[in-house]
Amino acid sequence: MTDALLSFETPEPDPWASLKSFTAARIALGRSGSSVPLREALAFRLAHAHARDAVYSSLDVEALVSGLEALGQPGCQVKSQAENRQQYLQRPDKGRMLSDASRNELMELRAEECDVAVVLADGLSATAVNLHALPLLQSLLPRLREAGLRLGLVVLAEQARVALGDEIGELLQARLVLMLIGERPGLSAPDSLGAYLTYAPRPGMTDETRNCVSSIRPQGLTYSAASTRLVYLIGEALRRQLSGVALKDQSEQNAAIGGS
Repeated sequence: MTDALLSFETPEPDPWASLKSFTAARIALGRSGSSVPLREALAFRLAHAHARDAVYSSLDVEALVSGLEALGQPGCQVKSQAENRQQYLQRPDKGRMLSDASRNELMELRAEECDVAVVLADGLSATAVNLHALPLLQSLLPRLREAGLRLGLVVLAEQARVALGDEIGELLQARLVLMLIGERPGLSAPDSLGAYLTYAPRPGMTDETRNCVSSIRPQGLTYSAASTRLVYLIGEALRRQLSGVALKDQSEQNAAIGGS
């Protein structure tokens, strides 16, 4: 009887356990009766809280502007037509259009045409931008300058959707706009940064005209790897005068050929 009870209480080895080292997904959690162990239930609730916090986080404008100055890149701040976070979440259309005051400000600030305008946007996780935008730009901007590209003003956009970059890029007379934006937070990654690039930006463009490099963070796509992909895509977009589904990321193939 005792042997049978001990056998019943001893958990069977989980066949998924060996895969945990390859993913942050919730697998091989174990079991406590008909439920998951308490520690896993609490970890899930904590991850959910981090994701909610990321959605309602705000850009650290002062730190970002200071960091941009250290990189030798001037910046300015704009806002979308969404007046607050609640409206931003309920009205995605307002997050795609600049407020009148911000539009007028950019029209006054624009100078000569540039090759690349960079936008730092809160999106659905300002936390991601606060943590990862500057380290990525520290790797990316020197490589763009070495390629002979003219960089425009860096714009910090609040309550912004991806498409807001199209209007910003057009107002700054940019050949291409690169938007670094906080991605929708998941339960394993509340701080994932996405990079969207669009050639010849203008209002009304749709998602098939953009290229995206996603999951930029130390635990995902590293700053160096993301920088390599973006340099390739930006260079090809400007050379071929297009972006989106017609432009494929072949940066890894090119690196392999160059290294052989």
